[in-house]
Amino acid sequence: MFLLNPPQVRELEVFTSMPAHFRRRERSDWADANRGGTVTDSFLEGPVFDDAGNLYVTDIPWGRIFRIDPQGAWTLVAEYDGEPNGMKFLNAGTLLITDYKNGLMQLDVVTGTVTPYLERRNSERFKGVNDLIFDAEGNLYFTDQGQSGLHDPSGRLYRLRPNGQLDLLLANVPSPNGVALSPDGRVLYLAVTRGNCVWRVPLLPDGSVAKVGQFFTSYGPSGPDGLAVDAQGRLLVANPGLGYVWVLNHRAEPEWVLRGPAGASTTNLAFGGAGGRTVYVTDSTHGQVLRAQLDAPGLPLARGR
Repeated sequence: MFLLNPPQVRELEVFTSMPAHFRRRERSDWADANRGGTVTDSFLEGPVFDDAGNLYVTDIPWGRIFRIDPQGAWTLVAEYDGEPNGMKFLNAGTLLITDYKNGLMQLDVVTGTVTPYLERRNSERFKGVNDLIFDAEGNLYFTDQGQSGLHDPSGRLYRLRPNGQLDLLLANVPSPNGVALSPDGRVLYLAVTRGNCVWRVPLLPDGSVAKVGQFFTSYGPSGPDGLAVDAQGRLLVANPGLGYVWVLNHRAEPEWVLRGPAGASTTNLAFGGAGGRTVYVTDSTHGQVLRAQLDAPGLPLARGR
């Protein structure tokens, strides 16, 4: 990658680590399939903030949802038979979860009750849903990744409309993962993990997509994962294989590289803190949340209708 102006590098600092009493040092079905059988005491994903400034994260192998207060204290909100990944608020008291094992699930954050939201499409199970985002009209975009990759480019991107209509927008993605929307809502950015890139997906007025192209190309053992957009329209890309977060301008040039500690797996990110200018990043290798302050806030996240 040739750049006229090399990006500035900033180190991500540790905000908080999962307490020892929550770590489960034993084998899991998820780790057997996805981590080569390595004992994995946690694997954090899906960060999202509530209106009070609490950060919610998922723990995929153990089916857990945690709430982290602004001081970094952890509370277990829910534990159930699932593999939760991405999360967004459906309304102030309900989290919508992309659950690899069960489809779309919803969590009442007060009671800790988890119930189905959309488990199947036309009676067929999903491959393994991964991440999600709402647009300003209440449309839900979510990825169905499964075990797709360059060997099997069959991952999907869906849109679920407020009236319940489910549209299949893409069915040829080699590992669709994180999703984010441009400030005007006319472009969806799609992380393609095993293609080691980010696609640019124009959203047309008639509800279709066209002229989908590759926006950013990364490198390393594991490609882009979680995505976010800031108020300047820059795209933030969590890259677990490198332990980086790329901050890209409209030409996909890295303006900043936010770098995690040695061995970090930077899986996903969310804006929070004072003025929404701090980006919080899940480091799944170490079971912790990292952070860095930026010069622009994140875009406010829309909710369902």
